[in-house]
Amino acid sequence: MLTTLIMITAALAAAASVLAIALPLLARDRRASRIKAVSNRRRELSERQKAELEQARGPGRRRGGRPQRRVALMRAVIDRLKLQDLMEAKALKAKLAQAGWRGQAAPLTFIFARVALPVILLALGLIYATTLFDEQPLMVRAMILAVAMGIGALLPNIWLTNAVQKRQLALGRAFPDALDLIVICVDAGLSVETALGRVTEEMMISAPEMAEEIGLTAAELAFLADRRHAWENFTERTGLPQVKSLATALIQSEKYGTPVAQALKVISQENREGRMAAAEKKAAALPAKLTVPMIVFFLPVLFLIIAGPAAIQVSGMMK
Repeated sequence: MLTTLIMITAALAAAASVLAIALPLLARDRRASRIKAVSNRRRELSERQKAELEQARGPGRRRGGRPQRRVALMRAVIDRLKLQDLMEAKALKAKLAQAGWRGQAAPLTFIFARVALPVILLALGLIYATTLFDEQPLMVRAMILAVAMGIGALLPNIWLTNAVQKRQLALGRAFPDALDLIVICVDAGLSVETALGRVTEEMMISAPEMAEEIGLTAAELAFLADRRHAWENFTERTGLPQVKSLATALIQSEKYGTPVAQALKVISQENREGRMAAAEKKAAALPAKLTVPMIVFFLPVLFLIIAGPAAIQVSGMMK
């Protein structure tokens, strides 16, 4: 009897030891499978978000054919001139992203334009200088060629800067509405990612630029390991101080555990007050801006109306 009891006790102890060793491994496997499932779900959401953005943006160019041959030609020229380092410049990619040009061929096209436009305009200037202006002095024709090359060298940067300013203006106008929608969605109990997706759907027609940026941010929040990078990318793509303050507030909220809804409300209130201050500043500057037009256009007409009848009477009396 004692031997049987000892054997049973030893068997139970061995089983307990095996369970003690196996349970952490099983729990770790379940945790790993859960992490893998979440990662797969995030990847699916990001791919679906990107597909919706591409579909809303419109049908893109088909691969192959002329676009691919054009890209290959530009790449061959850039490789021959050894300008690959300019294409990899981080500042250039950031500025192109702010202009909304995010394709892989965007840096290649921009660098090729900076190289090709001066040559093309120089050739056109040479043609005009030797045909239409062939009778002009050599100095005049040289100035025509220099101006043509200067315009060709400056035109891509001017074009890019103009595109960035236009896009930032559109984003700045749509940002308060987007922020208000995010606040409403978060107050309703939605998560930040779901709120961003909802705002993307609602603003796709009224503000496609802001909807695209918010949709990309939602996709990055879904598949990036560090959410802080997604908010920083959102700030770099837009280049707006309002977006930077929003990203900073959300990063701090996630880091320190403060309520996200409260942070969004504070940012929304500050943004609303900033818009009111900007409107008051423009209204205060309006009288000073109207001074010159009033002097140039209104006062001569006013003097003519006041002094015109008297001048007519004086001329009649002199006759």
